[in-house]
Amino acid sequence: MATKNLFLPYYLLLLTFFHLVLGHGAVNSGQYPLVVSTWPFLDAVRAAWRAVDSGLSAVDSVVEGCSECEELRCDGTVGPGGSPDENGETTIDALVMDGVTMEVGAVAAMRYVKDGIRAARLVMEHTKHTLLVGEQASAFAISMGLPGPTNLSSSESTAKWSKWKENSCQPNFWKNVVPDNGCGPYHPRGSLGLTERTCSKAKLMETIESRSSLVGLHNHDTIAMAVFDKMGHIAVGTSTNGATYKIPGRVGDGPITGSSAYADDEIGACGATGDGDIMMRFLPCYQVVESMRLGMEPKLAAKDAISRIARKFPDFVGAVFAINKNGVHAGACHGWTFQYSVRSPEMDDVEVFTVLP
Repeated sequence: MATKNLFLPYYLLLLTFFHLVLGHGAVNSGQYPLVVSTWPFLDAVRAAWRAVDSGLSAVDSVVEGCSECEELRCDGTVGPGGSPDENGETTIDALVMDGVTMEVGAVAAMRYVKDGIRAARLVMEHTKHTLLVGEQASAFAISMGLPGPTNLSSSESTAKWSKWKENSCQPNFWKNVVPDNGCGPYHPRGSLGLTERTCSKAKLMETIESRSSLVGLHNHDTIAMAVFDKMGHIAVGTSTNGATYKIPGRVGDGPITGSSAYADDEIGACGATGDGDIMMRFLPCYQVVESMRLGMEPKLAAKDAISRIARKFPDFVGAVFAINKNGVHAGACHGWTFQYSVRSPEMDDVEVFTVLP
């Protein structure tokens, strides 16, 4: 009996140890790993899955997935060779976020370097900053070993830009300027009097239609990806070459934390796509994750975030996906039909989910 009592404290200590390990998610529950991405970017999701299923971290895997999309030039809206700006140049926006540490690295309006997501990771791992922009971002990326400088335009993007120029630079992202139906240089319309500020219904509809023509599946898109590794840790990443015919220097929501993507290891993750100029004003992915923190299921959290934008901008186009720590995922959209892709342990391959507006 004395010997049995001697081992009792050690037995209780062992039980406490296993309780702590399980309580902090250090054991694979069987529902991980997981990969979720905007759109049917199947090869990108497979690349992330191969990485995370082999034991790589969530950050490593999301970088692999987004990098694959950059190499493939998904839909012409990710990586080099697409979405020319008003000068005919392609630039890159990208972001990576570690849901464990809440560290973020991002690049915006980056010229001459095609590896957006890898540049974003270098910002996160080798600087105390969050976001680098323009030619300085390019210089940083090249100094850290990424290939460049490289012409990011392609024959397709150049031809697209030339056709746009022949069409008097229409449509474009300018407003309240002259000339309003031709190429620049543009100038303010002048001191707006009361009558000039009062828009007619016809003029308002013209503005809405003009913006709608600039936003669509093949000219205004982002890969936003979330990865849960085998330990249940989360990372998100995004990459895009931005809006077609954007004003040079424009930065969309792709590299903006909480807008294009957000992750919190305790809660879950979100990814977004669509009209970034509108969506970044609402930080929809931050809203989704915080709503899930308060107990909302992913479906309701996603719908709530989109509806907040639609109430103010009823003609905007965009979508989000949401996924919580239990692996429950959902999407919501406005103005278009949205699809997102998922790969989980119980799936034989990537599955695509369709969400109606």
